[in-house]
Formats: sequence, structure tokens, C-alpha cells
Amino acid sequence: MAKIKLEIISPNKVVYSADIDMLIVRSIAGNLGIMPKHAPLLAGLVPHAMRAMIDGTENLIAVSGGFIQVQPDKIIVLASAAELPIEIDINRAKKAYERAQKRLESFKENPEVKSDVDTLRARAALERAKARLKATKTDIG
Repeated sequence: MAKIKLEIISPNKVVYSADIDMLIVRSIAGNLGIMPKHAPLLAGLVPHAMRAMIDGTENLIAVSGGFIQVQPDKIIVLASAAELPIEIDINRAKKAYERAQKRLESFKENPEVKSDVDTLRARAALERAKARLKATKTDIG
């Protein structure tokens, strides 16, 4: 089966590099499935756990947003942050998730203390934590 080269790059390092069969990502416009010989594409990414498929095995990589560039033979992901499951501190991710949830709940209880920026930041923190936990296959209930 044909493969496509995937490189995931964060500001500090190349997080992941492999020849894959398919990549499933969540762009700002929705989910995308990318296989070899895909049409050229440039899209923004939202925080999520990307799914790189290799010979029937799913490899999850948490990304905190960024951009994807697709060519027929290569995918480049420029991520603001990206982590492999083995690099993720599950307890820290759970605590971040709980903090973000509590912050959003506090805005509902006291609407006068929140701003639109605060709400956006709390939602972004929640989505980043969810992506990290999903990449580790940790249940967030």
C-alpha cells in the first residue's frame, strides 16, 4: 500500500516523523482524512488528538492547534504544541481539565466576573486538556 510522509513540528522539535497510510485531523472546518496522493491543502487545526494510521495501527498525537499543509506525497503539521502519549503527564492533564471546567462553571455562576477573553481562554485550556487526555486514551467522563 502507498504511504505518505508525515512530519509534525512544534516550535522546539520534530515531534513525529513517519511514513503513514492515513491521517485523521480536525481542522477549523471539520474532520479531514488524508491519504497518499491527496490534493494539495492548507488548513488551520484546532486542539485535538490526531490519528496517524500505519498498517492498521492507530497512533495518537495531541496537538494544541496550528496548521496543516498537505501535498500528494507529504503532510506537514506546524503545531503550537504537540505531544506523543508517552510524553503526557496524565495527572497534570486531568488537573488542567478540571481547572478549566471549574473556571467555565464559575463564569456561569458569576457572569459579571467574566470577559469574552476569559471565556475563550478557559475553553481553549479545556480543549487542550481534552486533546492530551484523548491521546493517552484516558477517560474524562
